[in-house]
Amino acid sequence: MLDADFFRRWMTATATAVDREAERLTALDSPIGDADHGSNLQRGFTAVTAALEKEAPATPGAILTLAGRQLISTVGGASGPLYGTLLRRTGKTLGDAGEVSEEQLTQALRAGVDAVMALGGAAPGDKTMIDALVPAVDALGDGFAAARAAAEEGALATTPLQARKGRASYLGERSIGHQDPGATSSALLIAGLAEANGE
Repeated sequence: MLDADFFRRWMTATATAVDREAERLTALDSPIGDADHGSNLQRGFTAVTAALEKEAPATPGAILTLAGRQLISTVGGASGPLYGTLLRRTGKTLGDAGEVSEEQLTQALRAGVDAVMALGGAAPGDKTMIDALVPAVDALGDGFAAARAAAEEGALATTPLQARKGRASYLGERSIGHQDPGATSSALLIAGLAEANGE
């Protein structure tokens, strides 16, 4: 079973990874976006870790809901609402339980991903964060390491795609050949799950 400590470790591991990869995320965002994806997420996850140190919610759902709220209020552009929606909906789906099973987390994350798709109007193949998140959730039944691998493969697979949603879609065919920064940062989020589980 996964307790509040596990979810706190997940958010901390993600924040560390975003901090480490911020420049790369911004470099990926430079040719097809506003060149601020890394710095925006870095600011957001720094706020998440600060809020968790201050408040220390007692349940998995409350931790993710708080993290989502922080991202919505501190991250500019589309990333804040999208990541915030993902974590808030996942947290709300988990409810008030003190511990959750991996199966419950999988179902909750799927609800979170569905909420992101509804908000952004993106589907798999549109060259967005969805291209990393959907395969990750599909692979979660085989464990966290499998989900991490699936997310990383999904992010890499955005490179040859033409963007159909978001800022990059304005470039049309010029978006082809660039790895999507949102899918790349989503893979970091899923990698944080595996790290929180010691994988």
